[in-house]
Amino acid sequence: MSNQIAPTTTRRRRLMTPDELAEYLGVTLHCVYAWSSRGGGPKVLRVGARLRYRPEDVEAWLDRVTDSRVVG
Repeated sequence: MSNQIAPTTTRRRRLMTPDELAEYLGVTLHCVYAWSSRGGGPKVLRVGARLRYRPEDVEAWLDRVTDSRVVG
């Protein structure tokens, strides 16, 4: 019998780049960078020197800042 441990895999969603976030939200890249420098916007991760966003953090942020009431 072998004492090997079976490898585990973690399924992570791909992180979003600032360009992808700007496109997804329909805002400018300048706006995304302004949020990251001022502490606004979705939670930002630094991966080395790069900014990245978890899709679930973006969705949670949208849930907090959007008004669910329908106007009209």
